[in-house]
Amino acid sequence: MSFSGMFPSNHAGKLRSMPNSVTPIVRKRGRPPGPNNRAGDGRNQSLIRALTLLERLSDAPGGVNLTDLSQQLGMPAATVHRLLSTFEELDFVEQDAELGLWFVGLKAFTVGNAFLNRRDFVASARPHMQRLVEQCGETVNLGVIDQGEVVFISQVESREVMRMIVRLGSRSPIHASGVGKALLASMPEQQVTRILQQRGLARYTDHTIDSPPTLHAELEQVRQQGYALDDEEHAVGLRCVAAPIFDENGQALAAISLSGPKARITDSRLSELGSAIHQTAVEITQVLGGRMPAGQV
Repeated sequence: MSFSGMFPSNHAGKLRSMPNSVTPIVRKRGRPPGPNNRAGDGRNQSLIRALTLLERLSDAPGGVNLTDLSQQLGMPAATVHRLLSTFEELDFVEQDAELGLWFVGLKAFTVGNAFLNRRDFVASARPHMQRLVEQCGETVNLGVIDQGEVVFISQVESREVMRMIVRLGSRSPIHASGVGKALLASMPEQQVTRILQQRGLARYTDHTIDSPPTLHAELEQVRQQGYALDDEEHAVGLRCVAAPIFDENGQALAAISLSGPKARITDSRLSELGSAIHQTAVEITQVLGGRMPAGQV
């Protein structure tokens, strides 16, 4: 999972508020340039720059200053400032003039929330997630798939001092996360193969599965037992169990996961926690009017 980290609760806020905690852009999302999507077109280029800037701000909850944005985006400072000023007029970004930092604004949040408003599964799932936290004592997350990656869209945190923290909107590798493997196990084999070919099987720890045959075998086990396990595959010392939520057509809509330190999610608890996460996913599926597909536990 793409975690902000596992920290004592009194440190989490400080880490979230650190300014300029961003990294250079390494890829651009969206369709590659083609006959009907020419990056060289002036209007398209301006749009790409504007949306890339907004995406960069969304990755920096502590804010970013103009100089850093210019360097990270590879754009002249004057161009970046012009875009920021336009976004500010439209309430898509905000500026802390005293600190010289720029932040995502309320309008961007409103527009982004339109995705969640398409389906009310976040609100429907939350009471079940809260009950699962009370039952098991660990953080519960809700995630979906976007462009072959896991994106976390809701969370109910554990009350433990040492607990899992994941920033909403953050991404995690699909093959090295509980949510990712739970959703992969619900896909046709051809779709799984296509995603793995596109995304690859990067190795994050000594426990990461980086062999397609091994991963396919594990996905079959996920289907049989009803839940997936991330056993220190994305971060050493962290474990996660997850199960998919299905819509009315028996298609995986999202997945919920229960995450925490291996010291608490011990081998002796895996069966119990796996059963709990699976049962909760079934309950949410039923509340949404969904159905479990054939072959699923």
